[in-house]
Amino acid sequence: MSEHITIEQLESFCVDALKACEVGEDNARATAALLVLTDSWGVFTHGSKLLIGYAKRLTGKGLKGNATPSIVREGPSWALVDGGSTLGQVTSTYAMQLAIDKAREGGTAYVGVRNSCHFGAAGVYANQAAQQGMIGMAMANDVPSVAAPGSRKAVTGSNPMAYGVPTGGNPILLDMAISTVAGGKVFAACERGEPLPENWVIGPDGRPTTDGSKYPGSSSLAPMAGHKGYGIALLIETLSAVLTGAAMTQNVGSWLFDDPSIRTDHGGAFLAINVSTLMPLEEFQRRIDGLVQEVHAAPKADGSDRIYVPGEKEWEKREKALKAGILLPSDVIQSLRRLSEHTGVPVPDWL
Repeated sequence: MSEHITIEQLESFCVDALKACEVGEDNARATAALLVLTDSWGVFTHGSKLLIGYAKRLTGKGLKGNATPSIVREGPSWALVDGGSTLGQVTSTYAMQLAIDKAREGGTAYVGVRNSCHFGAAGVYANQAAQQGMIGMAMANDVPSVAAPGSRKAVTGSNPMAYGVPTGGNPILLDMAISTVAGGKVFAACERGEPLPENWVIGPDGRPTTDGSKYPGSSSLAPMAGHKGYGIALLIETLSAVLTGAAMTQNVGSWLFDDPSIRTDHGGAFLAINVSTLMPLEEFQRRIDGLVQEVHAAPKADGSDRIYVPGEKEWEKREKALKAGILLPSDVIQSLRRLSEHTGVPVPDWL
């Protein structure tokens, strides 16, 4: 159905589905809000489409819908958090806010997370910090799905990383996987019957392939920019898993494919820099806005009518979604219908 739906409608359905899986009201609303925020940015691979996978793990009890993240150890500018195997969105929001609160006192803060699960779009947590006047970074490890240069099998996860920078308007916001594309985009392309670009997937022989049907079974994602993406993946693995005590590489559980009764033990890392510790926030925003204007004013290549900074396209889509609603792609619609069947929550009229 090609119909725009409101953000409120989509959030309400997501909350009902999570509550049907015995997730408490607060956790359900927090998770739904972040997934729908992601949809409103146009990043449909990491929005409400994820809920069917979460729902299966919740009913399997590998995810604990009402668990509460807890601080294992902490100092003035750092903390280690155990997620209690609850929803990754709940633990990650808690961890980023803890980093923000500590940075208010000490200027900078790092919070590491263990015993978490898939956390959706890293950008929502970087944005959480930026909206509070801080530079934020968020990252996590995942089950291996990305080849290393020269390997014939996956070595690291797609290990997402995001940063958010406060400006005088919407934050600068970059959210990326260290693979050429996120695995969800391969799944989405295959579901829609679309051919894959040659630089997305590495086949079992270690060479590029356009056949996405073998991912993740015998194929891997290609690392972004070759050795550069691979190197960043190892840094993220270090900060989010080695340093936190979370599961690493092959020991991370697949939130999609493994036994839903077993925890996945994903790791995460959240960093906050309090701008006002170094200079008045208004001065920083004036300087960063000047940088943005300089980027916008750069000479444009033939055929280019605009130069964007990271996040601008997503914020513009968000503004349109707030006014006119969200037009969900067909693969997201199908995923939400499967969610309805799984949870018993009635299919809404717009679905």
